[in-house]
Amino acid sequence: MSIVENFEVIAQSRADIGKGASRRLRRDNKVPAVLYGATQEPISLTLSQKEISKHLEHESFYSHVLTIQIDGNKTEKAVLKAVQRHPYRPIVMHVDFQRINESEKIHMHVPLHFINEESCAAVKTQGGVISHHLSEVEIYCLPKDLPEYIAIDLEKVELGQTIHLSDLVCPAGVEIAGLAHGDEEHNAAVVSIHKPRGAADEEVTAE
Repeated sequence: MSIVENFEVIAQSRADIGKGASRRLRRDNKVPAVLYGATQEPISLTLSQKEISKHLEHESFYSHVLTIQIDGNKTEKAVLKAVQRHPYRPIVMHVDFQRINESEKIHMHVPLHFINEESCAAVKTQGGVISHHLSEVEIYCLPKDLPEYIAIDLEKVELGQTIHLSDLVCPAGVEIAGLAHGDEEHNAAVVSIHKPRGAADEEVTAE
């Protein structure tokens, strides 16, 4: 779960804003973006369509502290907060970055990685079926504690068992949103292993 990537985004500041300016940027294979937060004024940016598209191919880009290099002489630490894509063309329309303050917790979505599915006894020997209910989870943590993902080991999960948010093993300093005060209402199911529907129907018929 440790951070091994070092993503650097090359950006240029821009004063020309508005829908017309954004359309002109996209025609030149550029992407309009904004950097905001940490009690500072927002900065309008321009990104390379090719570069940002390549970054967005990496799952870890969405849950890392990024280095935004602006005009070649200034850097800011930030996280990716939103990406707007074209509805049918493979291009990025707009990107939002949020500045970070190393001493303030950030709110992020990080992916869930399900490991040892192929060695789970409930699946291998009991014919169980794995149902994934969530693919990511909301967390709070300091920027230095931001995990790339949270792993869920399914090797010893039993048939009929459901893993909830409160069952996840998070890295030190990481809290799951909604569970900080023991709120069971938000303790959603993450993954479960159950009998195939046909098998359950056969049991009822046999009875």
